[in-house]
Amino acid sequence: MRIIEDVKLDYKDVLITPKRSTLSSRSEVNLERTFTFRSGNSWKGVPIIAANMDGVGTIEMDDELNKHRCLVALTKHYEENKLVYQLQRKLKSSIYSLGISDSDLEKFALVYANSNFSSMRVCVDVANGYTQSFVDFIQRFREKYPNVILMAGNVVTPEMTEELILAGVDVVKVGIGPGSVCTTRKKTGIGYPQLSAVIECADAAHGLRGHIIADGGCTVPGDVVKAFAAGADFVMLGGMLAGHKEGGASPFGDNKFYGMSSDTAMDLHNGGVANYRASEGKTVDIPYRGEVKHTMQDILGGLRSACTYVGASELKELSKRTTFVRVTQQLNNSLTQYEI
Repeated sequence: MRIIEDVKLDYKDVLITPKRSTLSSRSEVNLERTFTFRSGNSWKGVPIIAANMDGVGTIEMDDELNKHRCLVALTKHYEENKLVYQLQRKLKSSIYSLGISDSDLEKFALVYANSNFSSMRVCVDVANGYTQSFVDFIQRFREKYPNVILMAGNVVTPEMTEELILAGVDVVKVGIGPGSVCTTRKKTGIGYPQLSAVIECADAAHGLRGHIIADGGCTVPGDVVKAFAAGADFVMLGGMLAGHKEGGASPFGDNKFYGMSSDTAMDLHNGGVANYRASEGKTVDIPYRGEVKHTMQDILGGLRSACTYVGASELKELSKRTTFVRVTQQLNNSLTQYEI
């Protein structure tokens, strides 16, 4: 046993200090980025990803976020024909999601063969990215599908980030336990403060010409800003995009949002929680939030505003223009109960 004595930080522990800026308007900020990956593929757009969760990673969400030049990791529980149809449309937003079981791989092979989309974006998603079986799967997958843009995770340490990149991953997904409906930290005691994880894993990835996704922990647009400022190439959002019309929520319904390792998800997709494991997600009631375009305007507007505060004319400059300051309080919540 050993203890890491250095203080590790979450988004709530810091603010970004403003700097002199020559920008006169938020409209001058360019949020699009162009990435060239180790696999040789490239992508251009606004690097925000809707998570591959029920109620978030939907085809309807994909259609809408495509208009904002963002990305959507489609939930892996769609039927093959629906996934093939969506991928055949060749939207710049779609990401195919899968696990590492034989059935996941067989389904992907069928969809891949019928989508006529050789350079598709793929996210291999597991809760624990530290197992040898996961690394072995990544190596085999990359050998068989050399042309895909491969995203995979989740991990929270530089060493495993490097190992996944060397195994063939283009973009490593970073985050264990920070999500709003994830209970991994509560059930297992495992995790890593998300801001520090992003800073350390981004540094490791960029040294190998790799990239990372900051996955989880964002509760407000300012957290999205901090993730990019910390070096994240992409930011994945679940709870912030839940409760919208495009995710299946209704103004007249009982809207639920749940982790994909929760009892609710396991009952729905796997016939219940296996007797050798515990649920590591929770189910919450969420209010109906209308069309997601309004939330996206809030997020993207906050991001543009932050860039003007530090003098970054492009999103890719944000991390270079960032100085974090440690804080004990960042918000004044005295009137929260009166919000409408």
